[in-house]
This record gives sequence, C-alpha cells and structure tokens, in this order.
Amino acid sequence: MKHVIVIGAGIVGVSTTLWLQRYGCKVTLIDRQISKQAASYGNAGILAACSIIPVTVPGLIAKAPKMLFSPEQPLFLRWSYLFTLLPWLRQYLAHCNQDDVERIAKALMPLIGDSLHHHQALAQGTPAAAFVKPDDYSFLYDSRAAYTADAMAWQLREAYGFSWDVLEGDAVTAYDPNLNGGGQVLVRMHHHGRIPKPGDYVQALTQHALAQGATLIRGEVAEFIKRGECISGVKTADQQSFSADAVAVTTGVWSPGLTRQLGIRVPVESERGYHIELINPNIMPRAPIMVASGKFVMTPMGDRLRLAGIVEFGGLEAEASSAPHTLLRKKVRETLPGIQWEDETSWLGHRPAPVDSIPLIGQIDHLPGLYTGFGHHHIGLTGGPRTGQLLAQLISGQEPAVDLQPYRPDRFNNRE
Repeated sequence: MKHVIVIGAGIVGVSTTLWLQRYGCKVTLIDRQISKQAASYGNAGILAACSIIPVTVPGLIAKAPKMLFSPEQPLFLRWSYLFTLLPWLRQYLAHCNQDDVERIAKALMPLIGDSLHHHQALAQGTPAAAFVKPDDYSFLYDSRAAYTADAMAWQLREAYGFSWDVLEGDAVTAYDPNLNGGGQVLVRMHHHGRIPKPGDYVQALTQHALAQGATLIRGEVAEFIKRGECISGVKTADQQSFSADAVAVTTGVWSPGLTRQLGIRVPVESERGYHIELINPNIMPRAPIMVASGKFVMTPMGDRLRLAGIVEFGGLEAEASSAPHTLLRKKVRETLPGIQWEDETSWLGHRPAPVDSIPLIGQIDHLPGLYTGFGHHHIGLTGGPRTGQLLAQLISGQEPAVDLQPYRPDRFNNRE
C-alpha cells in the first residue's frame, strides 16, 4: 500500500485524500490550522462550472486604473504593496488578450465544466453528500448594454456547451420577486450547484476520510526529506518527521513558500477576497446570483445571505481593509432595495492567483515523489474534487482522465 502525505486540508487536499483512499493508498493529511473556518471556508459556495473566463480579459489594462481610484469599483490595492506586486502584475496583465483567454478557458473546462457531478461523486456515500445542492446560478446586469458588453464571455461559454435563459423586465421579477426588474437583465445558468456551508462540507469530507483510516496531523511543514533526488517525506516545525512514498502540496497561496525551499519559484500572488454574511435578512434571493456591477455573489446559506467577492492586492500579512466590506453593504442595498439584517459577520481570505490563471497540477519532474495541486484562483471550491481525483490517479499509478500538460507545475521554468 502506497503511503502519501497530503499537505493542506482545504477542498483540494481533502479531495485528494479521499480519492487516494479509494485507489488503495494510505494517507497522512497535514495542516497547520485544523478548523472549519480555515481553508475553503469563506468562498461564495458556488459550483461555478461556467467560470472558465479568467479575470485577465481584453480591455482590463485600460479599465484598471479608473477602478483602483474609485471606491465604487470592486478592485482595491494597498499602495504600500505595489512595488512587491509589480513583477507578478506585469506577467499577469500580459495575458489580457483573446488568445490567452481562449487558452485559459480550454484548460479550465476539464477541471470545472462538470463540477456538480464531480462534487456528487466525491461526496457519494459520505455525510457530506447532504451539502451538495443542484441549483441555478444567475448573472444580474443593470442593463441590456451591460450584458452586451460581456458578449465575448458568453460566446465562449456557448462554444463549450453551456446553456442559459435571458430574462428581462417583468420576467426578472417573475423569477425572483426580490429583484426589481426594470431595465435589469438576468442570465439564468442551468446545471450548476451550491454548497450551503462550505466549511461544514469540507469538515464532513475530512471526518469521513479519517473514518476510512486517514491520519490528520496539525502542524506546519518546515522542510522536505529527500532520499537522493526523490522526496521521501516531510519534517514539521516542531521537528516531527514523517516518511512517505509521495508528497502532495495543496496549500493554496502558501504552496510557493514550500516549493521555494526546493529551488522552485512559482509566480503566484494572493488575490485577497472578502465576504460578509448577513444574519436573518428580511430578503433572501431565490438562488445564487453574481451581481455583475459589483463583481460579488449573493448566496443563500440557511438563515444567512453570504456576499462574497471583491479583489484586493495587499499580500498575505496585512489586516482586512474596511472599504471592501463597505462596498459589499452598499451594493447589496442597491441590488435588494429594502434589505435589512439582524447582525453580520465578515471575513478575509486569500485566493492563489498564478500569473496565467491556470492551476499547477502534477509531479515536479526533477523531484520524483513531489506533486502539486494549487493555484485555482477563483475556482478552488468548484475545481477541488476534479483536481483531487486527477492527482490521486497520477500518484496511485493510474492514467489521469485528463491531459495534465496545461497544468504542469514546472511550466514557468523558475528554478533557482
């Protein structure tokens, strides 16, 4: 029985663990913070199969400066971080062209295009299955002109087989009376899903993996153990050593810090994301909605409405900013006039954003036994189960069901 260490207990790491177990492997899962409010907790809870369009669309470079200087726009920057950000930003913005958008969409489609099915397959036979809910996923535009301006994205989705209904005026309020209709356009996507409580969902998957024999260690991996050129285990900060036949790094935005000690530099930046949960609101949307004007998602989560989105660049260390939360409150009041709530909670998390918007999935060729699964940008929850299955297939000696060439972790050729 092959023994595998998986570093990181978010959705990618736990998915990898469960699929490895199903393929006959023994797994030790190591995470520095074992909490349902840690990894994979704060996302929008959407299985956003249609999110194959990267942030780096044509025209972004021209729009970004205006967005940065307007408190009404969902893009923020801690200016003291700009100098640190610039090397990554130059490479990132170089992808703002049609050819790269199409290349990225082609790479993302096998990971997320059937995400509801992959979550159902992952959770089948576990208590976590109750959290996977088929649902609509809609995009709300203020006007027909705003919808038309996104034509490139919709044409690309159509080319990959996605389908939707376009509702306007009274048809918007007929679908959801909480929306004001008028000149609004609602694009209702089919065959999507949601996870009402992402933190509880990942915890339920973790508990099932433990019940199936996985070992969970709370600790921070400090270094890798090598046998010749092969990775044969890890050592934690408290000097515990763990040996294994393979090691998978699935720690999101913190993964480059681990690979760097092996001489591998990966251009990944933290794209800071925010959410607010409105507790017991008097208005609850029928289904999850992406509010296009604010680039945030409203997701019903039981007695709470989660507002998640916004982009801020400021690194891993800075405290949460107040402006993104202020903007979320303002935008939800504009979108759902008359909304009130009893209380709220707020959160800041870190999306791992590679310069080319494509996750790093596969084996490090010059270090046998070392695998990566990180860099999912905005689609970590959506693509986690498929990524975990592909990694598990690769590690257990099976032929992965997808060509992993676009995701190869050494594609940046950044070895020190």
